[in-house]
Amino acid sequence: MASESTQEEVATFHGGRLIARRLKAHGVSKLFTLSGGHLFSIYDGCREEGIDIVDVRHESTAAFAAEGWAKVTREPGVCALTAGPGVTNGMSAMASAQANHSPIVVLGGRAPALRWGQGSLQEIDHIPFVRPLAKLAATAGATDEISPLIDLAVQSATAPHGGPAFVDFPLDYVFMEAAEQEPAQGDGALAPRASAAAIDRAGELLREAERPVIMAGTDLYWGHGERALLALAETLRIPVFLNGLARGCVPADHELFFSRARSQGLKDADVALVIGVPMDFRLAFGAAFGEDTEIIVLDTAEPERAHPRRVAAECYGALDGALDDLRRAAGADALASEAWLVQLRETENERREAERAEREDDRAPLHPMRLYAELGQMLDRDAIVIGDGGDFVSYAGRVIDSYQPGCWLDPGPFGCLGTGPGYALAAKLAHPQRQVVLLIGDGAFGFSGMEFDTLARHGVNIVAVMGNNGIWALEKHPMEFLYGYSVAADLRPETRYDQVVEALGGHGELVRRPDELRPAIERAFSAGQPALVNVLTDPSVVYPRKSNLA
Repeated sequence: MASESTQEEVATFHGGRLIARRLKAHGVSKLFTLSGGHLFSIYDGCREEGIDIVDVRHESTAAFAAEGWAKVTREPGVCALTAGPGVTNGMSAMASAQANHSPIVVLGGRAPALRWGQGSLQEIDHIPFVRPLAKLAATAGATDEISPLIDLAVQSATAPHGGPAFVDFPLDYVFMEAAEQEPAQGDGALAPRASAAAIDRAGELLREAERPVIMAGTDLYWGHGERALLALAETLRIPVFLNGLARGCVPADHELFFSRARSQGLKDADVALVIGVPMDFRLAFGAAFGEDTEIIVLDTAEPERAHPRRVAAECYGALDGALDDLRRAAGADALASEAWLVQLRETENERREAERAEREDDRAPLHPMRLYAELGQMLDRDAIVIGDGGDFVSYAGRVIDSYQPGCWLDPGPFGCLGTGPGYALAAKLAHPQRQVVLLIGDGAFGFSGMEFDTLARHGVNIVAVMGNNGIWALEKHPMEFLYGYSVAADLRPETRYDQVVEALGGHGELVRRPDELRPAIERAFSAGQPALVNVLTDPSVVYPRKSNLA
């Protein structure tokens, strides 16, 4: 409750209300959480300020949902985790957000300052172990510090490169009252533009290119660079490859989009524009490109790690402006790349045709490729597809097409399983009229399958499609190749996860044969409940793994 001073009539609010008021001022409409006594004041503030409280079954899901909200809206996602184990349970999600540059604000409960060091319930100093994962890790030192700290957390989370910001609040301070501090006024400065010299050098390289490529990733999406990227690619006639959150920034059916020809395109390129993606294991630490490929790097900010190979030009700043400037610097006209485009399209078509046998495979249990061939025909153009799993999702990453930004969500380079239900929860809340499809492995279900209770309680009707092969396939097959045996790589065959979802208030389907798949998915979409289609897939299928782990 607010109270007023009789002399100056300065309104005061308890600390939880101050948190909620400042979150609301930043446009926050959802708070993901799991109930905890240290958070009651924050809940009361959110209730008073009209911020929806979305409660889940595990704190990791609360933080993953915050990241999912950020991924589908490009706005900061917010979660509240109770003191001690609540915060430690959220650490994998914070690390995921760090690796994905996802802007999230994590609010932590904290034992009261008045009794600090005396052994209060769940008393632990979160800051030392959260600090390596967060762009900001801070504790409110008084109630009147709360408002500025929330402003700082949002600012830190969203400044390039984005990431998690963490603030915890001693229990006594959030129940005390203080006046709301005036928000700091931004100077309205535009994002810095990339160096003109770097742009000129990059344009010079491009003008001479005959085999140019674009390899763009997650930071293209965070930097809202899709319009400028498409304009550059279409004007200069450059083939485009995408990974991470950049998928969909060029529609999958665009003539300049390629996926199956990626290894040839990157290796044989004479000039490569690497936009918003690090040269990490996904690009073989730079070895995915040819030894003589001239590499131009564009991003919103300088990388956290040094490039693993020589780079010809580095352009850091607002991506839309940098891409527009580069298009002009390269001559704003088509490059001599038509023969190269024809060559890549031939490779693309050949490799897609080579998949036909797998996509039409009639085996039972199913080949994952057959599953995705059927599912792909049922997805709307703006469907949000979420991957949470190992080999099953690896296949999805190869063959599921995206046509709009923000429509493909996977764990990203941190590779954390259990992300999917939280991502799906947030995606459907943000876009209730769109299809939200969760592709989940049977192994990944074990991390957060209880969140189907969360989905059912909140009426969030996503459709999950499970690849159930009864093994940890990305580990079992390589281990057997190396050693002739495997350990710790088997799950229970044909587990009825669909019945688990039914028990939690959802709709379940079991699919054993290819002809059962489409009707089961259709029923799931029309069920009016969160649904799981439990598809038994063949454990003998070996995913053709190519990426480097180290």
